[in-house]
Amino acid sequence: MPRPRRDPPMLPPVPRGTDTAPRREAPARGGTPGPRTADVVAEAVRGAILSGELAPGTPLREEELSSTHGVSRHTARTALATLTAERLVTAEPYRGVRVSVLDDAALVALQQLRCALETEALRIVRGRGIHPTEVDAALDALAAAEASGDWPATLDAHARVHRALVDAADSPRIAEEYRRLDSEMHLLLTHVRPAYAPGALTTEHRAYVEAALADPEHAVREHLDHSTRMILEGRHGS
Repeated sequence: MPRPRRDPPMLPPVPRGTDTAPRREAPARGGTPGPRTADVVAEAVRGAILSGELAPGTPLREEELSSTHGVSRHTARTALATLTAERLVTAEPYRGVRVSVLDDAALVALQQLRCALETEALRIVRGRGIHPTEVDAALDALAAAEASGDWPATLDAHARVHRALVDAADSPRIAEEYRRLDSEMHLLLTHVRPAYAPGALTTEHRAYVEAALADPEHAVREHLDHSTRMILEGRHGS
């Protein structure tokens, strides 16, 4: 009987100008297994989606992923299932899998769910009298990203500010659900740049952090309602 096919090991992208000879990955210390091949493929596709390389609506076919990454179709299918669970891609009967497209109604619903999770996390933080240890560094990173004019870096830093607030609640379930929504917001904002003056996003978020730690029920809703309006205006050019 023929031997079952095994996926070849995935190698990380090699920067230009470096030696491109194949290398074997060193075994993980302590015998800890490395990431599954499907996870490596999912991470590569996720990065392409969140960078804007793959636009909303782009079809993602198992056979193409299999060929591009040198893996079996089963592995490609598992990677797509991971991204579907994160809502970065959408699987539809007779249409296959495509990069997700968030319409206006989906955006509003997404922001409403973000509001519920972030509000509850901040209620926990306030009740414990905690000041999130990572939020100040996240705000500084946001200021640096805005000053550089790097929109992808600004998006990463913006997400880091909100994650620092949510993570301070030390609730794994809230943090896990919030991160899934964070990926969707990142996808949307990759293709929509609201009309913020240089430095305005940082100023807004410094004020937001202070208000949210004092009165999360009102501050979070007001902040996300404002950002929803800005995103819709950026999307429709108004």
